[in-house]
Amino acid sequence: MRTERYIRQTSLAEFASDAQSKLQKAKVLVVGAGGLGVPVLQYLNAMGTGTLGIVEHDTVDITNLHRQVLYDESDIGKPKIEAIAKKLSMQNSSTKIELFDTFLDVENALKIISDFDLVMDCSDNFPTRYLVNDACVILNKPFVYGALHGFEGQVSVFNYKGGPTYRCLFPDMPDPAQIPDCNTNGVLGIIPGIVGNFQALEAVKVIAGIGEILSGSLLIYDGLKQNAFKIKFTPITENLRIKSLQKNYAIETCPNHQTIAVEEFINLLETKKTIQLADVRSPEEFMQFHIENSRNIPLDVIENRLDEIDFSKAVYLVCQSGVRSLKAIQIIQKNHPASELYNLEGGLNQYRKYAIGH
Repeated sequence: MRTERYIRQTSLAEFASDAQSKLQKAKVLVVGAGGLGVPVLQYLNAMGTGTLGIVEHDTVDITNLHRQVLYDESDIGKPKIEAIAKKLSMQNSSTKIELFDTFLDVENALKIISDFDLVMDCSDNFPTRYLVNDACVILNKPFVYGALHGFEGQVSVFNYKGGPTYRCLFPDMPDPAQIPDCNTNGVLGIIPGIVGNFQALEAVKVIAGIGEILSGSLLIYDGLKQNAFKIKFTPITENLRIKSLQKNYAIETCPNHQTIAVEEFINLLETKKTIQLADVRSPEEFMQFHIENSRNIPLDVIENRLDEIDFSKAVYLVCQSGVRSLKAIQIIQKNHPASELYNLEGGLNQYRKYAIGH
């Protein structure tokens, strides 16, 4: 380790060379290389973290660039994990980078996480957060949580030295109607950078053993008002005693509908069989890209336009990520409980990735 590289931080009395040595020996797993993962990776890499693991299976899209600032226009269409590994190596060649070109799931979570000291939850969905939490409890690993919504962000440290877990704050997976969808609500580009840096700071504090850790505290940051406050919460004993992962971490949805995987959906389209396909995104999103022969019925007006759908036939619903289409299914089932409904798993994001890759 070239000590002069980090002299501006080792000269801090509270940090010093001992903390830098701990950082150099640390192995940190970052789940997700998107809006939060990019600043987390950039700063932990720059500050001298010994090993960085990256779990990511997405490709770079033009809509990522306003907030995932390590990527550039030449990376569009490339796997994120390849693009970010190259740039991190150029930033700090001393860091060992371990790549996991996959989504974290029940089959691989324990194996991947077990080799690391600390997990950074930079995912953007609830199933992954609950999976990370449960795996970290089982393996006794702390993890740093970050989440975004519009102009706001949240940060906390879970499972730290017997402290509360994610389930102590959020016991149960929300239903689809409660889940915010960034394709609808959006996120200001700079907010992930701020929140991701808060996460990286907590990681450094945990590793180095300095400062007051956000364990048992949820930091809520409001970018519009430029203020932050904390909510305190305490451990719930049963949440500290998880011994095995659940069989499935999928979001519980309303009954009487089926999820169709993107491969099966594309095969169905290729048969040239006419299917009833409702796209519930906004008209603006629909105009930018849509599947041929789909009908645009935006979520916010779908209840008033149900007469445009033939419920004697199967209905396939799509949106950008699969969240709004689940909400549309809930609305439809209230009015047509016997209807045959299919939700495209992962939405058009997954459809386009699969189409590009094949």
